[in-house]
Amino acid sequence: MQCVFRLIMAVLVLAGTWNPVSAADASQFADMAQQARGTEVKWFMWGGSTTINSWVDSYVASMVKEKFDITLKRVPADASVFVNKLLTEKQAGSSRGSMDLLWINGENFKNAMENGLLHGPVTDFLPNFNLVDLASVEFDFGYPVQGYEVPYGRAQFVFEYDSAKVPNPPKTFAELKEWVKMNPGKFSYPKPPDFTGSAFIRQVFYAVTGGHSQYMAGFESALYASKSGKIWEYLNGLKPYLWQEGKNYPKDIAALDTLFERGEVLINMSYHQASAQSKILQGRYKKSVRTFVMDDGSIYNTHFTAVPFNAPNKAGAMVVANFLLSPEAQLSKNNPTNWGDFTALDLSRLSTGDREKFQTLDLGAATLPLADLAKAAVPEIPSDYLEHLEKDWEKLVLQAK
Repeated sequence: MQCVFRLIMAVLVLAGTWNPVSAADASQFADMAQQARGTEVKWFMWGGSTTINSWVDSYVASMVKEKFDITLKRVPADASVFVNKLLTEKQAGSSRGSMDLLWINGENFKNAMENGLLHGPVTDFLPNFNLVDLASVEFDFGYPVQGYEVPYGRAQFVFEYDSAKVPNPPKTFAELKEWVKMNPGKFSYPKPPDFTGSAFIRQVFYAVTGGHSQYMAGFESALYASKSGKIWEYLNGLKPYLWQEGKNYPKDIAALDTLFERGEVLINMSYHQASAQSKILQGRYKKSVRTFVMDDGSIYNTHFTAVPFNAPNKAGAMVVANFLLSPEAQLSKNNPTNWGDFTALDLSRLSTGDREKFQTLDLGAATLPLADLAKAAVPEIPSDYLEHLEKDWEKLVLQAK
């Protein structure tokens, strides 16, 4: 069977109908798929979304079992926790760990790379990586990816509101500050380092300090020192008018979602552009809920999977990572009924049939048109800035009197 597969791949390459990195790599992937049959892959990933968990446990698990005879086990864990676990194992000289695949990006990827915690490069061995625009995944929060991460999806920061209650939501962060003051107790944000809460303060940082472009070259301490005072002034100005007068913050985005559902806050946020539509379909949000982005910009990122340096089932992990990048898995993930996460694929590299499926997918009334999202999109900040912002928020906002 492997010989037949290799022959087919060689014919496709010669015909120009398939464009892998190399035929040898296609052969190696076939060997990995064979090696992975009958094995278990433990995928350590953020577990804070019932929608995402359900998609992984039902669709992904059933498909990799059917196609590759791999048993997928989702293990909920925060990225910082499993990176620290890997670091401990590395220091102890453990050559066989307990994690096969990770959902990772941002500062956690940077920390993992700087400590040699990941296996790779891996992307050259994955046939579906040929469907990705390389320039779009060259960096992760400003840190070079170098083939150690496999793109998995794309997300963009949006705000959510009930159009029946808030007919004219603010369009800039300056307007948001005035809106919060005029509607005391009706706005809050998750407590950093919650991912969405941290993203909110990064958005504010861009907006009140003159935009994102000045930070793209990497961390500059003098620049940060000269600019960062503006964000603490802004956030401390909001604090007395927040939910519970800023004495408490929602512990995570799930807690803020609940406050929004109950009507305790009137404007919500998400680092998931189709989150509102997904919750409407689940019956959690009213059908009048919509999303908006600020004229100041809307940050976006690519999220990734990666394989630990001591993964006991590296072959199985890479087969799962490749499947997650397939057009069928990406389309399923893009459907707001399942998740609504945007594809990491370059649609121009897909077949006409697959491309049309993405282009005609109904994203729902609550999801902004792709053109509007693209117009507002700005890149994520380099991870060193992120770490400084989170630490300083705790000291200069949370603990401020």
